[in-house]
Amino acid sequence: MNIDSLYNERFVISFEIFPPKTEAGEESLMQALKELSAYKPGFISVTYGAGGSTREKTLELSLKIRDRIGITPVVHFTCVGSGRREIAEYLRMVKAKRISNILALRGDPPQGQERFVPPPDGFSYANELVTYIREIEVFNIGVAGYPEGHIEAPDLDTDIANLKKKVDAGASYIITQLFFSNNDFYIFMDKIRRIGITIPVIPGIMPITNMAQVKKVTTMCGAKIPPELMSRLLSCDSKDEICEVGIEYSIAQCRELMQWGIPGFHFYTMNKSTAVKKIIDALSL
Repeated sequence: MNIDSLYNERFVISFEIFPPKTEAGEESLMQALKELSAYKPGFISVTYGAGGSTREKTLELSLKIRDRIGITPVVHFTCVGSGRREIAEYLRMVKAKRISNILALRGDPPQGQERFVPPPDGFSYANELVTYIREIEVFNIGVAGYPEGHIEAPDLDTDIANLKKKVDAGASYIITQLFFSNNDFYIFMDKIRRIGITIPVIPGIMPITNMAQVKKVTTMCGAKIPPELMSRLLSCDSKDEICEVGIEYSIAQCRELMQWGIPGFHFYTMNKSTAVKKIIDALSL
């Protein structure tokens, strides 16, 4: 089933995971997915490593999610490390495996590079990738949106103009980068609706469970931690207390977003189920 059509039918919960590096990690992930599958997610998106380093593992894991757990997978695909011919070959293989949902991204610069450099005969931007995918195969394509603006964009309006290019190229739905201020999301939504973006927009939610996570998300994607949340986190005396505060904040954030009228949530699970399960249970989803 095409992902965008799900949002016409019901409120959709979905999850993002990444391929583990070890067999033990995969066993732990599959157990977490079995627990999360009880919430009847619409889909699970599967990322791959920097530079496309786990692309085959991403496809393998996506097939396990579909065939063993019975949930629709969405395969991440980026501009990193591949020219047109390699992209076409890979996507035709994906299609041959009867996977028809793709999340098309530019991708982060490979490790050691300060800025993104397109591969020979490759693409510089996600809208170019979306256009090419449309030309070679029939996929339902999702793209990323950034409520606070992409970390490399000069301003939010410029980034939203780039998002419009991705939508015009053929994207069917948008999953946002994680964010912690709902006001940023509301401003983002107002701006994209004003320029004619009407496809489903799904907020990305990631509960904070440790302070190392705070540093990572603020450094890598530029997400801001609201002062009141940061103050509460810094006052915690233990890892368990930090996790509890993070979950409580996500519950309150999600409740407000539901009242505003969002079509679903996409949870960044970090391959674990406990925090996400507590949030979904509290929301009675």
